[in-house]
Amino acid sequence: MKPVVAAAVGAGLLLTLANCAQNPVTGNPNFVTMSESQEVQTGRQEDAKVRKEYGVYDNNALQQYVNEVGQRLAKASHRPQLQYSFVVVDSPEINAFALPGGYIYITRGILAYLNSEAELAGVLAHEIGHVTARHSVQQVSAATAAGVGATLLQVFVPELRNQAGDSVINLLGNVLLSGYGREHELEADRLGAQYLARTGYDPQAMIKVIGVLKNQELFDAEVAKSEGRQPRSYHGVFASHPDSDTRLQQVVGEAGRPAAGGVRVNQEEFLRRIDRMVFGDSASQGAIRDRNFYHTDFSLAISFPQNWRIRNQPDRVSATNSANDVILDLRTAGPAQGTPLEVLRKSLRGNVLADVAQTTISGLPAALATTRVQGLPARVAVVFLGKNAFLIGSQARNAAAMQRALPEINAAIASFRPLSDTERRLARPLALRVISAPAGAAFAGIARNSPLGKNAVSHLRLINGMYPNGEPAAGQPLKIVE
Repeated sequence: MKPVVAAAVGAGLLLTLANCAQNPVTGNPNFVTMSESQEVQTGRQEDAKVRKEYGVYDNNALQQYVNEVGQRLAKASHRPQLQYSFVVVDSPEINAFALPGGYIYITRGILAYLNSEAELAGVLAHEIGHVTARHSVQQVSAATAAGVGATLLQVFVPELRNQAGDSVINLLGNVLLSGYGREHELEADRLGAQYLARTGYDPQAMIKVIGVLKNQELFDAEVAKSEGRQPRSYHGVFASHPDSDTRLQQVVGEAGRPAAGGVRVNQEEFLRRIDRMVFGDSASQGAIRDRNFYHTDFSLAISFPQNWRIRNQPDRVSATNSANDVILDLRTAGPAQGTPLEVLRKSLRGNVLADVAQTTISGLPAALATTRVQGLPARVAVVFLGKNAFLIGSQARNAAAMQRALPEINAAIASFRPLSDTERRLARPLALRVISAPAGAAFAGIARNSPLGKNAVSHLRLINGMYPNGEPAAGQPLKIVE
C-alpha cells in the first residue's frame, strides 16, 4: 500500500472507429480500433498512470541497465521504429507487462528470481513480441467491439484483473477481462525467441524463464498446503503454458542459434546489478511480517487474523480467509478532516449503516458500522491517525460466513495502532545480496539466519534457480536475503 490513494486508471478511454490494419509481423489484416499513432498516444497516456500507480524503482544504474538490454532487443524486432521505454517498477509482484506503443514494464519482484542477463532478455523479448504483434491493440479492439468497456490497465496489468479477494466483493464493480490467450502467448514466445537469437542470446533462455515462473507456482502450492489454503491462480507473463509444452519447444526451436561470435549470458553482470536491490515490499509500500502489517511512512501497524492470506497491493493491503469467502482490507481514505463517521459515510457512498458507533481504536478517533455493500454483509471502520484517515473494510460472501469470521474481523480492526519503535525496526525493507557460496554451504544452514520465515529453505532455492532440491556449490554466486 502506498502513501497516496490509487486513482482509477485507464477508465473511460474512448477509441475511434474500427479499421483493418496490417499486422507488422504477419502482414495479415487485423481488425483494430486504433492506428499506430493512436496506439503510441494511448501508451504514452497510460504510462503516466502506471508510473503513478506502481512507482518507478529508485535505482538509476539498474534502470539504465534494463533499458539498454531492452533497446538492443527492440532494435532487432519487427517494429524498430517505435520509441520503446523499459522501466523497472517498484513492485514485489513477479510480473512483466506491456502497454500499446512500446511501453514495457518489469517488476523488481521478478528480477529477484532471474539469474542472468539472458533470462532478463527472455522476459523483455516476450513483452516486445506482444508489442510488435499488436496483441494489446487487438484485445482492446475486441473489447470495444463487444461493448465491454474494461479499462486499459485491467487488460494489460494482471494484478488489476480479477483476484480471489476481489471476486468476493467485486471491488472494481465492472467486467474484467482475462489475459492474453494461448495463441498470443505462443506468438510472443516465438517472436521473443527470434529477437534473442538476433541479439546473441540463446533462445532457450525463454524456456528457462518459464521454468523459473512455473517453479514459483509449485512453491506457492507448497506454501498454500502448509497454510491450509488453496494455491493462487497464477496470472502474468508466460502463464498460459508449461515449460515442457511441445508447441513452446517448437516455436522457440524455430528461432535457431544465436549469430556467430559467442552467446550472451552475462550472469556476473546481471547479479552485480541486482545486488542490494529491495526484496519484497519497499518502505513506501509497507511491510508484511508474519501476520502483521507495518507502514513507516504512515507510522501505522495492524494485525490480520492468523492463517489468513495477506497481500500488499498498490492501493491497499488485504487478507482473505482460508475458505476464501471473507476479505478484510486496509486502505487510505483521504485526509483526516471532519469526523471519522463523516468520512465513513462518504466512503460508503450512501449505503445504509446499522450499529453505527463513534469510538476510539488504540486511543485514536474512529467510527464503526455494520452495513451491506452490493448486497453483501460488511463490517467497516474509519480511523484517524495523524493527518490521514484509514478505511478498514471487511465483507463476506454471505451472512453465515460473516458471522463465523466476525470475532477475527473485530480483533483485526481493534489491532490498528500507531507504529512503535520496535515495530519500526521490524518494518525495515529486506535486501537481496549476492555472495560467494562458502565450502560446505547448504540452504538449511543459510535459512537459519534468513528473515524469509518458515519456508526460507525453499524460497532460497527458488530465487537461486535450484528449486526444489538443489544445493549450492562452493564458490558459486548465491543470492541471499537480509
